[in-house]
Amino acid sequence: MPIIRPISDLRNNFNMISEICHKEGEPVFITKNGQGDLVVMSLAMYEKQKSLLDLYQKLGEAEIESASGAKTISHAGMMKKLKEKVNG
Repeated sequence: MPIIRPISDLRNNFNMISEICHKEGEPVFITKNGQGDLVVMSLAMYEKQKSLLDLYQKLGEAEIESASGAKTISHAGMMKKLKEKVNG
Protein backbone atom coordinates (compact mmCIF):
# COMPACT_ATOMS: atom_id res chain seq x y z
CA MET A 1 0.00 0.00 0.00
CA PRO A 2 1.49 3.38 -0.93
CA ILE A 3 2.64 5.71 1.82
CA ILE A 4 1.03 9.11 1.32
CA ARG A 5 1.80 12.21 3.39
CA PRO A 6 0.85 15.88 3.10
CA ILE A 7 3.54 18.37 2.11
CA SER A 8 3.41 19.86 5.61
CA ASP A 9 4.91 16.58 6.92
CA LEU A 10 7.87 17.10 4.61
CA ARG A 11 8.50 20.47 6.22
CA ASN A 12 7.55 19.64 9.81
CA ASN A 13 8.52 15.96 10.05
CA PHE A 14 11.36 15.47 7.60
CA ASN A 15 13.18 13.01 9.86
CA MET A 16 10.05 10.85 10.05
CA ILE A 17 9.70 10.87 6.24
CA SER A 18 13.39 9.96 5.88
CA GLU A 19 13.02 7.13 8.40
CA ILE A 20 9.98 5.75 6.57
CA CYS A 21 11.86 5.79 3.25
CA HIS A 22 14.82 3.91 4.71
CA LYS A 23 12.92 1.55 7.01
CA GLU A 24 10.14 0.57 4.61
CA GLY A 25 12.28 0.65 1.49
CA GLU A 26 9.40 2.31 -0.32
CA PRO A 27 8.86 5.80 -1.71
CA VAL A 28 6.67 8.29 0.14
CA PHE A 29 4.13 10.16 -1.99
CA ILE A 30 3.72 13.81 -1.00
CA THR A 31 0.46 15.63 -1.65
CA LYS A 32 -0.15 19.35 -2.01
CA ASN A 33 -3.71 20.60 -1.64
CA GLY A 34 -4.94 17.01 -1.82
CA GLN A 35 -3.22 16.29 -5.14
CA GLY A 36 -0.10 14.25 -5.80
CA ASP A 37 2.96 16.51 -6.03
CA LEU A 38 6.23 14.75 -5.16
CA VAL A 39 7.76 11.36 -4.52
CA VAL A 40 10.49 11.06 -1.90
CA MET A 41 12.69 7.96 -1.74
CA SER A 42 15.97 6.86 -0.24
CA LEU A 43 19.11 7.06 -2.33
CA ALA A 44 19.37 3.26 -2.23
CA MET A 45 15.85 2.93 -3.66
CA TYR A 46 16.61 5.52 -6.35
CA GLU A 47 19.77 3.69 -7.41
CA LYS A 48 17.88 0.37 -7.49
CA GLN A 49 15.15 1.89 -9.68
CA LYS A 50 17.72 3.47 -11.99
CA SER A 51 19.59 0.16 -12.31
CA LEU A 52 16.37 -1.64 -13.20
CA LEU A 53 15.53 0.94 -15.85
CA ASP A 54 19.04 0.62 -17.33
CA LEU A 55 18.70 -3.18 -17.35
CA TYR A 56 15.29 -3.03 -19.06
CA GLN A 57 16.68 -0.66 -21.68
CA LYS A 58 19.60 -2.99 -22.40
CA LEU A 59 17.27 -6.00 -22.57
CA GLY A 60 15.06 -4.11 -25.03
CA GLU A 61 18.05 -3.26 -27.19
CA ALA A 62 19.17 -6.92 -27.08
CA GLU A 63 15.68 -8.07 -28.13
CA ILE A 64 15.72 -5.69 -31.10
CA GLU A 65 19.21 -6.81 -32.07
CA SER A 66 18.23 -10.47 -31.78
CA ALA A 67 15.08 -9.96 -33.85
CA SER A 68 17.08 -8.24 -36.58
CA GLY A 69 19.03 -11.43 -37.23
CA ALA A 70 22.34 -10.28 -35.75
CA LYS A 71 25.01 -12.90 -35.22
CA THR A 72 24.62 -14.63 -31.85
CA ILE A 73 26.68 -16.92 -29.68
CA SER A 74 25.44 -19.73 -27.44
CA HIS A 75 25.89 -19.69 -23.69
CA ALA A 76 28.36 -22.58 -23.91
CA GLY A 77 30.33 -20.75 -26.59
CA MET A 78 30.47 -17.57 -24.54
CA MET A 79 31.59 -19.46 -21.42
CA LYS A 80 34.32 -21.16 -23.44
CA LYS A 81 35.58 -17.78 -24.74
CA LEU A 82 35.56 -16.27 -21.24
CA LYS A 83 37.42 -19.24 -19.73
CA GLU A 84 40.04 -19.00 -22.48
CA LYS A 85 40.57 -15.31 -21.70
CA VAL A 86 40.82 -15.94 -17.96
CA ASN A 87 43.13 -18.93 -18.24
CA GLY A 88 45.42 -17.41 -20.79
